[in-house]
Formats: sequence, structure tokens, C-alpha cells
Amino acid sequence: MHFFKYHGAGNDFIILDNRNLTFETDNFSLIARMCDRRFGIGADGLMLLQNKSQYDFEMRYFNSDGKEGSMCGNGGRCIVSFARSLDIIDSSSRFMAVDGVHEATLEENGIVNLKMSDVLHVERIGDDFFLNTGSPHYVRFMNDLSGMDVVAEGRKIRYNERFMKEGTNVNFVKMEHDRLTVHTYERGVEDETLACGTGITASALCAGLKSGVSNGSFPVAAKGGNLEVSFVKKDDGFTNIWLKGPAKFVFEGDYIK
Repeated sequence: MHFFKYHGAGNDFIILDNRNLTFETDNFSLIARMCDRRFGIGADGLMLLQNKSQYDFEMRYFNSDGKEGSMCGNGGRCIVSFARSLDIIDSSSRFMAVDGVHEATLEENGIVNLKMSDVLHVERIGDDFFLNTGSPHYVRFMNDLSGMDVVAEGRKIRYNERFMKEGTNVNFVKMEHDRLTVHTYERGVEDETLACGTGITASALCAGLKSGVSNGSFPVAAKGGNLEVSFVKKDDGFTNIWLKGPAKFVFEGDYIK
């Protein structure tokens, strides 16, 4: 199998051109082996680019545990960049993902802007937040992130009584004026990732609620790089949500089963 490796702010993915529908999508162990960082290619997830009538393409995303996942924001930006490399698209795209239709625009400097799904409601849990930005996210604001064990603290929430069955991603956020720092524990990966697009989006929306910003944007620093989220508050949720950041090709090769 010929594969391509991309990353968005350190959130890395194996991408396959599956327009001929030859990949074994039900082979969970194969996907997990390919994503394994010691015995495989190594990635936070694997994506398939497939044909989809009336759209530029379809994105299918699998977590590194081999199971098909919910929407991945950084993955969405990377697969848009990949689609341009295949000459499927030019400077804009409209594609189908598991949570619905997404739009994207590409800049000449490798920046990809991805329109995220509207958020209809944000739940408050004490001082924390829970919302779905294409994937479920728990958001907790912190005064300090230095020295924090993101995996240990994230697992306490991800595996608590409420979230144990379906799981949730967990974001720890430090807000300084109009800038955010976000560290994320991802379900499916079951570890901290260098960036999480849907998590950074969720964190920015919750920062808007905390700070009273109803129409604006937040620059966000993740461990793997910088992103930006813009949005418009609407009723109890948000609309016109855009995730902006780099999507970079790393390498390509052939994987032999």
C-alpha cells in the first residue's frame, strides 16, 4: 500500500488514496499496526480519501486503535492539503466527513482554513464545559499547565462514570488575555497528542463564553504548533467556526502487510 504522512501542528496522520476502495476498512488490527510508533509507520490516526458524489471527496478517519473515529479537525486540514496534491481541488474544497459537510480554503504558504460544524449547545459542569465540535470534548481551564500530567488527569475524566462507555477527549486550557495554551488527551489514541483540532476549537469556544467574546478569534498554542479559531456566537451555541493552521507533508512510502 502506498501511503502519505502529514501533520497539522504535530498531530500526525497516515493518509491513503482509497478512491478505488481497496483498503480493508474493517481490519482494525492492520490500522493499529500501521499507526504503531515502534512497529509501524507511526501516527495519531489514519485517513482515507474516497470518492463522494456531489462533493470533492469523502474523508474517513480511524483512530490509532484501529476503530473508526469522529471528526478530526487537524486531519481534515491535512486531507484537504493531500487532495490538492492529487489535483482533486485547487484553492478551495467542499467535502464530506462523518459529522457532515465541511468547507476549506488553502493559502499559498501551506495554511489550511477548515470550517467546522456548528455547535448547538455548550454544557456547563461546575467550572468546566462539555460540548461537541464534531467530536466530544471536555474543557477545563487551569491557572498553570507547567508540569501537569495530562495523561493521568485526562484519564480521570475520560474514564469516569459518565464518559467511560463512549469516551471523551479532555482539554486543559490556560487563558492569558486573548491567547490560549491547550493540552489535550485524546480518546482512541488514549494519550496526549501534540495538537487536537476539534479540541482546540472547543477550547476557543469555551474561552469565548468565559471572556464574553461573541464574535472574534483566539490564537492557540499547542505543543506541536500554533493554530487559530474564529467563531460567531449564536443563541446557546456557535456558528461560522473556522480552524486555521499549517498542514504539512512529511514523507511517503510503501507499507507491506
